[in-house]
Amino acid sequence: MKNILVLGGAGYIGTELCNQLSNNFNVFCYDTFWFGNYLNKKVKKINGDIRKINSKLFKNKDVIICLAYLSNDPSCEVDARQTWEIGPLSLNSILNLAVKNKIKKVIFASSGSIYGIKKEKRVTENLDLYPLTDYNKSKMICEKVLDSFKDKIKIISIRPATVCGFSKRLRLDVVLNLFCYQAYFKKKIIVTGGKQIRPLIHIKDMVRCYEFFIKKNLVGVYNLGTENKTILSLAKKVQKSIPCSLKIVKTNDPRSYRLDSTKLLRTGFKIKYNSDDAIKDLRFAFKKFKPSLKNWNLKWLKKKKII
Repeated sequence: MKNILVLGGAGYIGTELCNQLSNNFNVFCYDTFWFGNYLNKKVKKINGDIRKINSKLFKNKDVIICLAYLSNDPSCEVDARQTWEIGPLSLNSILNLAVKNKIKKVIFASSGSIYGIKKEKRVTENLDLYPLTDYNKSKMICEKVLDSFKDKIKIISIRPATVCGFSKRLRLDVVLNLFCYQAYFKKKIIVTGGKQIRPLIHIKDMVRCYEFFIKKNLVGVYNLGTENKTILSLAKKVQKSIPCSLKIVKTNDPRSYRLDSTKLLRTGFKIKYNSDDAIKDLRFAFKKFKPSLKNWNLKWLKKKKII
């Protein structure tokens, strides 16, 4: 059975990923656990900061999945120093240790918004990168760091869309999850702008994609996203499922992204879930769910004085 080390495995995606992988692999989660621990008993938990990682952690591991990051744009804008420390600087150390310990494969969580604003309808992996924010600029540099190691170790970089759907370590600061929260608990969705486009990926497909790459003998960069929708259309979709009012406010935020996942789909990976599934899952989960500051990354990190 393969030994999988997930760096940052206690977050929104990592929690669901580690719990799922533990059914088929020996899973080790390395995390600061800033937002708590929602991992099952089969996952081996190691408390630590990615900036202080040591070689012992990599011993006898087969695959490293790099999820640890200061997410998302607002958090990175508040603390650029930690963004670069946790991002490119730590990644360089991780890759050196991975090579030293003869790790077979590294899978990195990049970002689908790394392209910046594109006129092209099909935003594919070969397009130039013009990231707009510190978060995405640092992700671009991470990919350059990864590229410098590609002759020494198998590397996969996934550029995911905005993830949606329920996780035991839930985030309510990503667009569809936020709209569902507002509709269910506040009875009003507030749409900032509305014309901006967001590609989406269900968290279950995000997890399935990581497991797919663990098993497949592939390398390279892959987009992962579907449903390139305006945020207003997403809000209206939520409104149909969870009756509420809807308010639109003006914004100067230029961020608008698309993704084309044809390259990934040609490998045999199939997307099984969509935004309707995410809305349904969240609506059901909210019946027993009590929101807290932990569900908003920036608010929680500020409260704990981490940034």
